[in-house]
Amino acid sequence: MAIYRAHVLVCRGTGCTAGGSPSVMKAFRDELAKKGLDREIMVVETGCHGMCEMGPVVVIYPEGAFYCRVTPEDVAEIVEEHLYKGRIVTRLLYTVPEDMEKVPYYRDIPFYSKQHRVVLSNCGYIDPEKIEEYIARDGYMALGKALYEMTPEQVLEEVKKSGLRGRGGAGFPTGLKWEFARKATGDKKYIVCNADEGDPGAFMDRSTLEGDPHSVIEGMAIGAYAIGADEGYIYCRAEYPLAIKRLRIAMAQAEEMGLLGDNIMGTNFSFHLHLKEGAGAFVCGEETGLMASIEGRRGMPRPRPPFPAQQGLWGKPTNINNVETWANVPRIILNGADWFSSMGTEKSKGTKIFALTGKITNTGLIEVPMGITIREIIYELGGGLLNGKEFKAVQIGGPSGGCLTKEHLDLPIDYEPLTGAGAIMGSGGLVVMDEDTCMVDVSKFFLEFTQRESCGKCVPCREGTKQMLLMLQKICDGEGTLEDLDKLEKLAYVVKETSLCGLGQTAPNPVITTIRYFRDEYLAHIEEKRCPAKVCPKLIKYVVDPEKCRKCGLCARNCPVNCISGDRQTPYFIDQEKCIKCGTCIQVCPFGAIGKV
Repeated sequence: MAIYRAHVLVCRGTGCTAGGSPSVMKAFRDELAKKGLDREIMVVETGCHGMCEMGPVVVIYPEGAFYCRVTPEDVAEIVEEHLYKGRIVTRLLYTVPEDMEKVPYYRDIPFYSKQHRVVLSNCGYIDPEKIEEYIARDGYMALGKALYEMTPEQVLEEVKKSGLRGRGGAGFPTGLKWEFARKATGDKKYIVCNADEGDPGAFMDRSTLEGDPHSVIEGMAIGAYAIGADEGYIYCRAEYPLAIKRLRIAMAQAEEMGLLGDNIMGTNFSFHLHLKEGAGAFVCGEETGLMASIEGRRGMPRPRPPFPAQQGLWGKPTNINNVETWANVPRIILNGADWFSSMGTEKSKGTKIFALTGKITNTGLIEVPMGITIREIIYELGGGLLNGKEFKAVQIGGPSGGCLTKEHLDLPIDYEPLTGAGAIMGSGGLVVMDEDTCMVDVSKFFLEFTQRESCGKCVPCREGTKQMLLMLQKICDGEGTLEDLDKLEKLAYVVKETSLCGLGQTAPNPVITTIRYFRDEYLAHIEEKRCPAKVCPKLIKYVVDPEKCRKCGLCARNCPVNCISGDRQTPYFIDQEKCIKCGTCIQVCPFGAIGKV
């Protein structure tokens, strides 16, 4: 077996792959071979490191040097300077925005300072397509411990004792959910992994599956043992081709090694796992709609009860958890419930993964202890807002969540406090908005999504969200009335309380929270016919400041509808009748001569 003096870890998550990391990896292999270093330095394809904004990311061990935005053209210098001469390439290091200080090592970057990577502990460290690397980091030891040292009842009690709550929505206690399925009568039981991550701006499950698929497979096998199931499904979005590819590889490897299939690890426990690609509908993330899709039917939710634990797939008892929940299970069984419950808060144990996006310096994937505040996430891990802008709001929980304000910056990330503020934890989408964001437009954006994704089965969701959207459009166009605002708020609560499934029940949340915390913006649109953030197209116009204009003609040449006229002698002018408010003129003007009013 070869011994390597250094490992070059190249991120091959979706973000870095889109940024060109496959070419970077090839360049490393070619350059190392050229210099005769390929037998002493290994290039490793890994999952997501989390700092997506800085990709493609390359980390070199044993030092842990962290290189950002690496291109194939940078590779020769890294090989020559770092891997051959032992000198870190400073220009490619992460730069702290506040003081422009270069940070050489992964462990010292502020983005990781308050993270506690449990579920993501292997992501960015191992090759997800090699089961041996997962096993080398104690992979499948938890399954062995469960099968050889614990009864199914003991496994279930350990999960209950840990305090693990479902990471896909409202946070129902995982052990209690398992207990319902275990106690249900039936000769056949199923377990399901919900990997149908459909929230805009969310990529937690995708990154986990791409970077550490075996943790989910092992967690499901342990769950099946505890519940008494012998068959399971991973329902993964078809739009996640890399996650699906790596899941297929991981499942085949586990079967080959006797970790899936019949008589696992030489015991009488058998568990067969299938992969089902999603139907492309957001509503299939709702558990009853998801099961209908697995069965080959249209993904439409049904009333509950009966709950899946009593009557699920093909009428049999079924337990459904999401990706992050399943990935926590092996860690709990291996390290113990007390270890897991030592993290987090009294009611919310462990850690939570968030996809940090929006108007923030460090976008990416983070895993933090429950109880951390929104302020710590945004300003310490996220590096604050872009371009020194002022924080305005954060959307937590995707289209099903709510918008919170600067008054909530010190609110702890915990299920009950977030629910009390009008938001939900959800699967973990976290979208940061600055002072240039129109909150009426934001609520319209999320409602457009949920209205489009409604299955149409129940009237409150199908018709209610449509009417709410029409009222929001009127307000954004400056045609709304105070009566519309009153109707909008009342209708939001009706839809919330009477819809059949979680999609309709949570679709009004962005509207309810924005009216609750940003009513002044709604009133400005209605009473003053003004969008304070200068976003809503029908309430703004683009104008040229003659004092700043240098008559260069860049704006006119780039305007897609030719609505700008002028020349060296004539001041430039924007025809408001033709202007489509696309903002191209502002982007191309080097003198800041065009503004919105």
